[in-house]
Amino acid sequence: METLHTLFYFIIAVGLLIAIHEFGHFWVARKTGVKVLRFSIGFGKIVWSYQKSPETTEYALSVFPLGGYVKMVDEREGNVAADDLPYAFNRQALWVRSAIVVAGPLFNLALAVMLFWLVLVLGETGFKPILGTIEPNTIAASANFKEGDEILTVNGKTTPTWTEAMNAVITSALDGQTELTIKVKTLDEREELRVVNLTGADSQSPEALYKRLGFNPWAPKLKPIIGELLPEGAAMVAGLKKGDLVLTVDDVAINDWMQWVETVKKAPGKSLNVKIERDGVLMSLTVIPKPTQVGDTTEGKIGAMVLVPENLLNSVRAEYSLPMLEAIPVAFETTYYYSVTTVKMIGKMLVGRASVENLSGPISIAQLAGQTASLGFVPFIKFLGLVSVSLGVLNLLPIPMLDGGHLMFYAIEGIKGKPVSEKVQLAFQHAGLAVLLTLMALAMVLDIQRLF
Repeated sequence: METLHTLFYFIIAVGLLIAIHEFGHFWVARKTGVKVLRFSIGFGKIVWSYQKSPETTEYALSVFPLGGYVKMVDEREGNVAADDLPYAFNRQALWVRSAIVVAGPLFNLALAVMLFWLVLVLGETGFKPILGTIEPNTIAASANFKEGDEILTVNGKTTPTWTEAMNAVITSALDGQTELTIKVKTLDEREELRVVNLTGADSQSPEALYKRLGFNPWAPKLKPIIGELLPEGAAMVAGLKKGDLVLTVDDVAINDWMQWVETVKKAPGKSLNVKIERDGVLMSLTVIPKPTQVGDTTEGKIGAMVLVPENLLNSVRAEYSLPMLEAIPVAFETTYYYSVTTVKMIGKMLVGRASVENLSGPISIAQLAGQTASLGFVPFIKFLGLVSVSLGVLNLLPIPMLDGGHLMFYAIEGIKGKPVSEKVQLAFQHAGLAVLLTLMALAMVLDIQRLF
């Protein structure tokens, strides 16, 4: 069930983002007078198609969904009827061809703006960024953070939730900033500034950086009572249910939820004899935590959350939203911010200043699609916005086979006054294909490593 859930939302995400991208090419081509023969979501054999008449565009779904294409009338791809020559892509002015090519990535970026705007208007609900135990010998300890500090801003950016605060810190570090100014509210309601030294932090993976930072969310002492369960997680497979009180693990008493979490983390793949109380009845179950790679270590996960009393939950819950008009510029700023961050991260990976572990392949994206969808509509919409930014930016890179590669050839054509020869273009396309296949293979290997 969990696999089907993940696959369903992955297909929804990829299908939507590819459809918008290809629609950008299609719409501008139609508007500039280029004849479009086929609009396809997916590559390979066509499994469904619709065409009103032989003279109109064929709309198709193809067997491999990780992509799509817009087939236009083009003399380079076959014979063109005399009547269609004025509408051939290759006969259009340079600005027309450039506009058609750049439209795909720009539509993805425009979609990201709309999705981030929707998130801002609907509002996000999370937990206040209140710090828990500060780990010794970490960046947080060096900057004099204290347990109970609530993060208000990071470099002037308001951070109403824990996720927003950590995203701001992590992305600033990976962006190469060497110093952060963080405003906090202390336990006695005073506002203070903490200066965080991030020198050298941009060379680390996000997981390693987070560990080095030493920020932990505040966690009250909670009873080890099982709350929500993930479908097909180790807890559900073992027979645990919502409301179960964990009493002992291998005859060791469990006094609070964090003790239970630490016990599970330290036992990846091991059988744990767990005694619980359910509706006043004592029971014994065997739980086998799923091994999960977290940074350089393997931890156990069972897919269970703690049952938090409603009054406690309300005291640490934070909600953030903006009026419709105020959200517009913020949505543009958010899209610009993530676009620039993506470009910088790619640059740092190319020169070896950032770990290639920041790459995500289809498996990681599918998992994130399923996880964010499980959290609700708004988290899933925000995830779509982030992926749409990545798709738009990556397609603008000057790599042959990508839209940016075509734009690079058009820029050379504009400077020289004549097109780049087909022989040179073909050679660069082969090189570009090799680069893309290498990146895809690397991303898949990293995905598989994360799984096991």
